[in-house]
Amino acid sequence: MYEELEQIREKCLSCQKCPLSKSRHKVVFSGGVPNSKMMLIGEAPGYWEDQKGIPFVGKAGQLLDKIFECVGLSRERDVYICNTIKCRPPDNRNPLPEEKQACEEYLKAQIDILKPRIILVCGNIALNTMIPTERGITRARGKWFDGPYGSKMMPIFHPSYLLRNDSREKGSPKWLMWQDIKAIKEEYDKLNDVIVS
Repeated sequence: MYEELEQIREKCLSCQKCPLSKSRHKVVFSGGVPNSKMMLIGEAPGYWEDQKGIPFVGKAGQLLDKIFECVGLSRERDVYICNTIKCRPPDNRNPLPEEKQACEEYLKAQIDILKPRIILVCGNIALNTMIPTERGITRARGKWFDGPYGSKMMPIFHPSYLLRNDSREKGSPKWLMWQDIKAIKEEYDKLNDVIVS
């Protein structure tokens, strides 16, 4: 049982539980702020994440930062960011079930220690990990689900998907993401109101 994030991080950095440990450059444990009430769980590290050891630092990460900024949120102040798995799968392929299983204890420990009030479930792989459902991200996004420790979870599109779908027309993925991030900010502001009052 882990008592603090640093313990999990140390174990994670030397993890050899699956073959990804042989092909990775760096373990990608987390980013953002650990004392946040909001956690974003992504899918798996990509090329740039593997190089730098920080989640969401490539083009998708830059778009994610812009999405947060649109509603006055920031990874430096408001959100803790991690992934379903902590090492990059070769060629950015989807993680295999045994790879997800190998990393499961780390993600669970991150949630257990931080007990976030809002969890953003980013992309299909994170969705299938956190909210086992037959629905894909397109049907699950924008809805609130009950999460661990009384948290609320909302599935959202992965920013890499938004990069491939440039339209901002009503009903497009980018337009839907805008609706979702506004709803997330509203929920986040409610948490702050409770703390202030």
